Amino acid sequence: MKKNPNLECDVLIIGGGLVGLTLGHALAGAGLSAVVLDRADPAKMQDNTFDGRASAIARGTKQMLQVLDLWGAMAPAAAPILDIRVSDARVGEQPSPLFLHYDHREVGDQPLGYIVENRAIRRGLFGALPREGMTLLAPCTLESLERGAHAVEATLGDGRRVTARLAVSAEGRNARLRDEARIEVTRWDYPQSGIVCTVEHSLPHEGVAHENFLPSGPFAMLPLTDDAEGNHRSSIVWTEKRSLVDHLMALPEADFSKEIARRFGDSLGTLKAVGPRWSYPLSLLLADRYIDNRLALVGDAAHGIHPIAGQGLNLGLRDVAALSEVLVDAARLGLDVGAATVLERYPQWRHFDGLALVAVTDALNRLFSNDIAPVRLARDLGLAAVQRIPPLKRLFMRHAMGLEGDLPRLIKGQPL
Repeated sequence: MKKNPNLECDVLIIGGGLVGLTLGHALAGAGLSAVVLDRADPAKMQDNTFDGRASAIARGTKQMLQVLDLWGAMAPAAAPILDIRVSDARVGEQPSPLFLHYDHREVGDQPLGYIVENRAIRRGLFGALPREGMTLLAPCTLESLERGAHAVEATLGDGRRVTARLAVSAEGRNARLRDEARIEVTRWDYPQSGIVCTVEHSLPHEGVAHENFLPSGPFAMLPLTDDAEGNHRSSIVWTEKRSLVDHLMALPEADFSKEIARRFGDSLGTLKAVGPRWSYPLSLLLADRYIDNRLALVGDAAHGIHPIAGQGLNLGLRDVAALSEVLVDAARLGLDVGAATVLERYPQWRHFDGLALVAVTDALNRLFSNDIAPVRLARDLGLAAVQRIPPLKRLFMRHAMGLEGDLPRLIKGQPL
């Protein structure tokens, strides 16, 4: 007798990136069944050339990954952030003497967070499979999704069907399910692109993350772990005018390294760009709603922010923590996890956080991405003022660490 190839689960997750895979692990670890669907081949997603980005993992996010038994595999590739130095600067000039310095010792004895290459995060997520209750279908395409009154039914590219109580879009900014549900979004394309690469430097970074605000946009030098040969490394997130990016990306390695040094200086000694370079257009996105009939949005499907604060992945994983808690609590009460009365708690919990970070990152980018003298003086004085008011600085630090606000259990380091 031929086995039925169709699947049934509690939650169908469309998108097997960092956010979607983490959601699958969280739900399966708490007793719900999850199917994660992605069009990309997992082997390619773990390849060194797939994505050159590194992500900031806030302390609260690290606590969540520990609870889900995912952090251990990522930890060897995680560089601790012990200090953050924020300064105003011009290309080729020394940064302003008025700066903001976050020292982890002001809020305890643990790092403020970690910088981890995305490929290491992916390998940790894939390496935790198989997990009971979680099925990964990849590479696999979604042909259609019907959302009914009591269930959703997905038809896959290979003809199989998946029936679930709830569909979750973790598809990123161009989320198909969000658009099919006619959920409106606020969008803004910045006249900037982000350039991402890895640099080697002759002096150790000592766990210090630098963010220099230049007239064209923020230039971040983020600590990475040393490579196998002991070379000191950092990840660069370089915001530049979109009109200049093609020229910069085409420069020979030596000239490209010189452009990096002009923007950062020599505090880490000799700088050398290594490996591939990537560039991404920068934009803002905020969905008007996070839920629809038997549908929830997480991560960049719900909100896309400027990388100025390095909080994009943390914001998406807080969505995962909150939605997981909502669904698991409902299931334990015997409720339908896809019902509107269950789902409405999720946007009530998460919409303000998404809106606030979209607004703050947009305002910071506009404030610092210019060279208007009075504005520059005002922002330098603002940085210096925060530096000199310890209670205010500690509050900002705790926000950056993901430890302020109405936190889900996972972010607090508690199991679901």
